[in-house]
Amino acid sequence: MNVLNRLFWFLLLALWLAAPARAVLTIEITEGVEGAAPIAVVPFGWEGPGTPPPINVGQVVAADLQRTGRFAPIAEGDLLGRPTAGNEVRFPDWRMLGAESLVVGRLRPAQPAGYVVQFQLFDVFKAKQLTGYSFSAKAEDLRRVAHRISDIVYEQLTGQPGAFSTRIAYVTAERLGGGQSRYALQVADADGVDPQTILRSDEPIMSPNWSPDGSRLAYVSFEKKHSAIYVQDVATGRRQVVAEYPGINGAPAWSPDGRRLALTLSREDNPDIYLLELATKELRRLTTNAAIDTEPTWTPDGSAILFTSDRGGGPQVYRMAASGGTAQRLTFEGSYNARPTVSPDGRSLAVVHAERGAFRIAVYDLESHTLRVLTKGSLDESPSFAPNGSMIIYATEYQNRGVLSAVSVDGRVHQRLLLSEGDVREPVWSPFRRR
Repeated sequence: MNVLNRLFWFLLLALWLAAPARAVLTIEITEGVEGAAPIAVVPFGWEGPGTPPPINVGQVVAADLQRTGRFAPIAEGDLLGRPTAGNEVRFPDWRMLGAESLVVGRLRPAQPAGYVVQFQLFDVFKAKQLTGYSFSAKAEDLRRVAHRISDIVYEQLTGQPGAFSTRIAYVTAERLGGGQSRYALQVADADGVDPQTILRSDEPIMSPNWSPDGSRLAYVSFEKKHSAIYVQDVATGRRQVVAEYPGINGAPAWSPDGRRLALTLSREDNPDIYLLELATKELRRLTTNAAIDTEPTWTPDGSAILFTSDRGGGPQVYRMAASGGTAQRLTFEGSYNARPTVSPDGRSLAVVHAERGAFRIAVYDLESHTLRVLTKGSLDESPSFAPNGSMIIYATEYQNRGVLSAVSVDGRVHQRLLLSEGDVREPVWSPFRRR
């Protein structure tokens, strides 16, 4: 492996510090929208004997909406009543409180060992129901139902699908002493709750990437003391090696139809972009430039691949047809733009942009060809869009620790996702779950 290739992997591995696996991510809103819409989410009522359900559905909904920075749920202690259905709502009370919207709901037991969850959303000033649904759920599914309610409320009030029912994948590392570390690939709900360990390894795990249906993850593992790309079923844990060529095997990216992976290989010494047909294992080389070509990502329609290349003297984003051919440079502002990811609507890119020695997350508009910096860190990396395009999750540093953060695409809302201790890296947001 030549010096440039070694430098490529050294820079990636140097991002790792230590972090314990399985810790829950705690989300803090560090900056929200001024004048966020006031909303009242009343604690859901329990219409059954015995112990109430283990999940406070209304509390989860309120927390979901608050984290967006676009809504300001009224504190539970300030609520003027506890209605659980529309016929119990006195709209003048909620107008006096300043609430623009109101969510009420209730749960009742259902056999066998389940619940029926009902909710209603109201426009307070019009005294009008906007929507309402009923769900059946087992105890272990109540949090999922709460996120689904949040999705419905968010879409009704903003016109944009909610992403509360989605998941995030990320990688942690635990310092063991003696210079050894243990790594874990984890998946959690979008609010950081219920983390599940997908893989543990004594060697680094990198570049997780969700399949379009959200059922599988592709990632790079060094468990055999060299890089290899695996595809793993999240639910069953079944996995297989799909690329284990000499040299670099890195940066896997699923095609929108889930049939192919774009990846970076240096099997012919130089890092280039290849396409791998997963069913046949047929491999096709797309780039042949003498520079480093890496970090491929697909456009939503599958017609093109964007990637990072230093063929112009420094890392910049290029675009080429998925079938190969001439690559066109996209980014020109600044000397460093890398790690592209395309927005769900295909209109913009999130990139890592170097600015006065700091690496920050920026959005590049593919129509206007303008670049806008969203973050203020010094080492922000690995951007990934939420499936509704509203937020970008990324890795950064805070108080000498690696943490995850998220920023809205307009730059107004900022969140920080913290482990109780240690670091976390390489976040990637899942697609919408198929219902």
